[in-house]
Amino acid sequence: MVEISASMVKELREKSGAAMMDCKKALVEAEGDLEKAFEWLRQKGAAVATKKASRVASEGLVVGQVTPDGKAGSIVEINCETDFVARNDQFTELTKEISDLVLKNNPKDPESFLDQSWKAGKVRDLVTEAISKTGENIIIRRLAVFEATGAGIIGLYVHSLGGKMGALVELSSTNDVDREKLAATAREVAMHIVSAKPQYLCREEVSAETIENERRIESGKADLAEKKPEMREKIVTGRVDKLMAERCLQEQPFVKDPSVSVAKHLAQKGTELGTELKPLRFALFILGEVAADSNGKEE
Repeated sequence: MVEISASMVKELREKSGAAMMDCKKALVEAEGDLEKAFEWLRQKGAAVATKKASRVASEGLVVGQVTPDGKAGSIVEINCETDFVARNDQFTELTKEISDLVLKNNPKDPESFLDQSWKAGKVRDLVTEAISKTGENIIIRRLAVFEATGAGIIGLYVHSLGGKMGALVELSSTNDVDREKLAATAREVAMHIVSAKPQYLCREEVSAETIENERRIESGKADLAEKKPEMREKIVTGRVDKLMAERCLQEQPFVKDPSVSVAKHLAQKGTELGTELKPLRFALFILGEVAADSNGKEE
């Protein structure tokens, strides 16, 4: 039998993050082969992950990245069970690696992403290892990747207090202009989205069914019961218009200058830069919440 030294156990522990006794047992099973012992621990971790998979993971982080040229960006929500783990350096490093992989691989959804390659295995192996190390269920809940076309640019903003919410936005530009200033504008719009939480890009994207439902709700309110039909219709139209303006990105008062709308702010910025700017799409992720994409559809 191969003698298992303390240094071998220590090395495996540092590599795997597993408990000392588990590392020693793995080395015994693998007859001192470090790589085989690591594989044995991963298999053990997979079994542990299966047991934890039914546990609620409602904490975590929203993370994202934009390429240096601003032509592509990603945003991901990764959940764990407790805020303690969410603030752990190990979990933070995991979210950064996942964010890197999402931007590089451009997956269409979390499930297909888990089946993409990672080192000698798949991304789900990376998650399984993290579950084994943290002792908590970890879920890649949702993700989005945007690639800008033409002279456009991608903007990202993740709230600095705890990484609990973030937004990704694509701006179109009719001309090639100062990329640094354009990137700053895109980031400002992403910050606005996190602050104002729009549901739609513009009013044209709101379905007729949604508008009709809002009209029905407003029409049934008690304060309109005694109004004449023509007056009630006018008031309902005004209230629904106001609601839509609150929910549509382009019509919202810009968070850094509420005297102008987002569309007006972008028009002013475009004039300054010598181009025309327009938001094409956005993704807003708020930790643990069901979100709407820029077409108003739940994700």
